[in-house]
Amino acid sequence: MITKIAIEELVREYETANFIKDDPVQFPHRYNRSRQDSEIAGFIASLLAYGNRKVFIKKLNELFCDIAQNEPYNFIMNFEPGVLGNFNYRFGTTDDFAQVFKIMRNLYEKDGGLEALFKYGYKNPQEGNMFIPVCDYFYSRAADKAGQGFYFMIPNPRNGGAMKRMCMYLRWMVRKGVVDLGLWNFIPASELLIPLDVHVGRISREMGLLTRKANDFKAVLELTNKLKEFDAQDPVKYDFAMFGYGVTHK
Repeated sequence: MITKIAIEELVREYETANFIKDDPVQFPHRYNRSRQDSEIAGFIASLLAYGNRKVFIKKLNELFCDIAQNEPYNFIMNFEPGVLGNFNYRFGTTDDFAQVFKIMRNLYEKDGGLEALFKYGYKNPQEGNMFIPVCDYFYSRAADKAGQGFYFMIPNPRNGGAMKRMCMYLRWMVRKGVVDLGLWNFIPASELLIPLDVHVGRISREMGLLTRKANDFKAVLELTNKLKEFDAQDPVKYDFAMFGYGVTHK
């Protein structure tokens, strides 16, 4: 298994401001003139953060610059489906995005916004999972015609998936550092969960940190608990080490 010295060195090497420019975390940093701009930009960026990184960052630039006119909060508060044109990304159709954005508008108009929603999920978890109330908020307001892309962007935690993009989004919003923004204080960094995808799963097994074969929520809990042995107060900082290990061991 990788040593604490080695994994800490990887964190020091890769948790730098230079990391931001090629990562989807660039979007909440870019729109940081207000908390609402930043958290909305981060949430939308997390929805599209799958597949080829260069491709989804290009799509996010199209959405934020050309469609939202570099005003994420204003875009959501005044959202009308027609502004999307034929915007889509992989599983997500134009209508899927419209569904998500309309629900986000409702969330900010009536229910306090993303921070309030995630705080509610943290304070009122279901089946031991803080993401169930968050996703249920979207599901309960989705139209009957919501398509596959809607449910891919807002996955059902009850299915046992890793919830990688929501874990990543919470890392951005909660951790304080040069990369993560640390805007939210309702949950301590010690209770964040590692964002787990196929890449991180493979790397963590190579590092001797994960034994579970499936990249599911049980694996997320196993890996996060293992990383707490290195730093109980900030286990998800090792997300940077996973990235760095993947870069240096290609």
